[in-house]
Amino acid sequence: MQAIAPTRAAYTEHIDVPMEATVSITRKAFLVQLVGGGWVLAGCGGGGYGGGSAPAPSTGAGCTATIAGNHGHTLAIPVADLNSLEAIIYNIGGTADHSHSVTFSAMDLYNLKFGYTVAVTSTMSVASATAAPHDHAIGEHCA
Repeated sequence: MQAIAPTRAAYTEHIDVPMEATVSITRKAFLVQLVGGGWVLAGCGGGGYGGGSAPAPSTGAGCTATIAGNHGHTLAIPVADLNSLEAIIYNIGGTADHSHSVTFSAMDLYNLKFGYTVAVTSTMSVASATAAPHDHAIGEHCA
């Protein structure tokens, strides 16, 4: 019986040249795909840590802010804002004699929509009749 020599495919290009694949996508397009369910993230869930499913979306019961060192500030995030694909800036003046603003990124709003608590910091205020310049740590949660 005659032995048959192994055959090899002929390569017409260099195999030792590293090639890099790139994908270009805007942040907005990424968030639209992610939030809209157009992409499934492989490897999420399981892993022996229980569950693996994301929390359910907000029921529309509203959002609650915990403002550290609060002295009359209020923050109201409408549930409809949780679908925003852009950052939103809120004013937290309330009954204080000065104001602050606070920015929630599109990802912050997405996390609030799915029941996660988000921590942000307000802008620094200017000195007022009752308060020196300061900012506030804010924890936000939506049910």
